[in-house]
Amino acid sequence: MIYRFAECVLDTARQELRRDGAPVPVEPQVFHLLSVLAAAGGDVVSKEELVGQVWKGLNVSDATISARINAARRSVGDDGSAQRVIRTLPKRGFQMAVAVEEEGTAPACDTPAAPAIRFAAAPDGERIAFTRHGQGPSLMRVGHWLSHLELDWESPVWQPLVARLGAHFTLYRYDLRGTGLSTRDAENLTLDAFAGDLLAVADAAGLERFPIFAASQAVPVAIRFAARHPDRVSRMVLYGGYAVGRVFRAPSPGEVDEDTVLGLIRAGWGRQDSAFMKAFTALFMPDATPEQVRNFVRIQSASISAENAARLRQAVDRFVVEEDLAQVRAPVLVVHARNDAIHPLSQGQLLAARLPDADFIMLDSRNHAPLPQDPGWGRLVDAVISFCGQV
Repeated sequence: MIYRFAECVLDTARQELRRDGAPVPVEPQVFHLLSVLAAAGGDVVSKEELVGQVWKGLNVSDATISARINAARRSVGDDGSAQRVIRTLPKRGFQMAVAVEEEGTAPACDTPAAPAIRFAAAPDGERIAFTRHGQGPSLMRVGHWLSHLELDWESPVWQPLVARLGAHFTLYRYDLRGTGLSTRDAENLTLDAFAGDLLAVADAAGLERFPIFAASQAVPVAIRFAARHPDRVSRMVLYGGYAVGRVFRAPSPGEVDEDTVLGLIRAGWGRQDSAFMKAFTALFMPDATPEQVRNFVRIQSASISAENAARLRQAVDRFVVEEDLAQVRAPVLVVHARNDAIHPLSQGQLLAARLPDADFIMLDSRNHAPLPQDPGWGRLVDAVISFCGQV
């Protein structure tokens, strides 16, 4: 659907907002909020209706709603004082204060197709699947546990992140060995093997020197690569990562142990109705919507078997890069969620303290997997764009 109002055009098929003919970057959650208000025309949308549609009924604070309304106003050239486009009606809700015209659905052919899959040969011969899309300077997103290049393209968990980064960079993504479209039954699951996969993808893509965005277990892989190949890495953003794997560090309050995680994997992997899988998913993204949970489980079963998922989990829980930290020469931005149950905040702080040139951002979040409806999501993505976009 295309909505026209004030000087704006909101195209829901393309997920695009334009003002005065120029594209306006908008977070997915703010875009959804604008779509709900535009679809209502001039009708009042109550706070309860807004929460139900934008936040899928999650318990969100008035401050969160106000922050998203303010962001929506800024994107359409409005503000809280003028309320020229978006009006707040105390105790009633919100409404569009201008006429809204609907133009119908954009042609299906305008929806971008998933990028072509390419393959790189790792030093030990394993096949690593990768893609690229977008335009602008290069950015390497290091493969993480778990991914699937084709399914991630349409995932309500990963697509907003992939789309936003692709709007600013030529984004390179790859599936970890043992997962997705890469070699499934990989035997070599050492840290050096994973770092070799990153090198293989960079070489196959023709990248000489490039910034890196790494999350979770991809963080020690990126650190090992940057320590071994300092001439190849210009900058790094490390989110939700660690320097010392789970089995070698003292447990933090609220952190789950390896046996618990492996038990959940073996008992319910890929089963939508499994209580074990619901508990497992809640560890990674407790604020996920039902749709995001279903997609997360679907990607699990499509990406790797339960047996191999347990093997991979055991491998990454034993990664240690403490001795590599001092060898990293690139500027680094470390970002970590305050209440991450997978890798504790203390690991992010350790990274920031011991990397030679590192800044630190703490997100007020409990989601290990970044969710577009989480208030911290925009801060994370903005940080990646700003930090990695520097020459």
